[in-house]
Amino acid sequence: MKRPLQALLLALTGIALLHTALLTDTYLRYVKAGLRPALIVSGAVLLLLGLAGAVTRDRRHTAGDSGHGHGHDHTATPRVAWLLFLPALSLLLHAPPALGAYTAARADTRPVAVQKGFPPLPATSPLPLTLTDFTKRVQQDRGRAIEHRTVRLTGFVTPAGAGDGWYLTRIVFSCCAADSQTLKVRVYGSGAPPADTWVAVTGTWHPRGTLGTGTAEAALDVRDVRPVAQPVNAYTDDLPLTPS
Repeated sequence: MKRPLQALLLALTGIALLHTALLTDTYLRYVKAGLRPALIVSGAVLLLLGLAGAVTRDRRHTAGDSGHGHGHDHTATPRVAWLLFLPALSLLLHAPPALGAYTAARADTRPVAVQKGFPPLPATSPLPLTLTDFTKRVQQDRGRAIEHRTVRLTGFVTPAGAGDGWYLTRIVFSCCAADSQTLKVRVYGSGAPPADTWVAVTGTWHPRGTLGTGTAEAALDVRDVRPVAQPVNAYTDDLPLTPS
């Protein structure tokens, strides 16, 4: 690729990264929020390199003219090189779709970390819990504190491939989209809303398996399902949002 195109590609990619990280929340579809400063720095560096390359090329071009044209590169740029501009343009012009039910339906559920001790649950009812905390209580809490408690969980809808019910789902980034993992809680007793709909689900543990052991299913008997706004950062397992 000729130097002018190299400089343009670097500058365009830098502008795209800066636009995505500074002016939109689209970067959250690629990486965790904590990596935003790294994206900004990367975008700035690429932009500066592109500008530096353009300035250097202009100086060499001027020097070449004074030297009767020696050193000019008249080779054509391969057509395939233009494809390198597509990722940069896509960042500027077309935001990628968010990961959702299609991805979750094809992913294995992430095993939750082992927790040895559980503090008492607050008396709040319904009790807001993350999908992670609910799953831990169902499968690891020998005190069975979650039994008969009304809880509220928030996530998006993933249809179940077979059997009754549907899944309340979260996709969680450890670092970026490439290492995303899926959390699912099965919901019984209500027809499934459209896939990818964000909802707050209120209900009680669906008694299947032995509560407090790995045989217990992370599942709810639903009492209420309400739509909620998708969070800005949808790739975390945060506490439920207040239903709208």
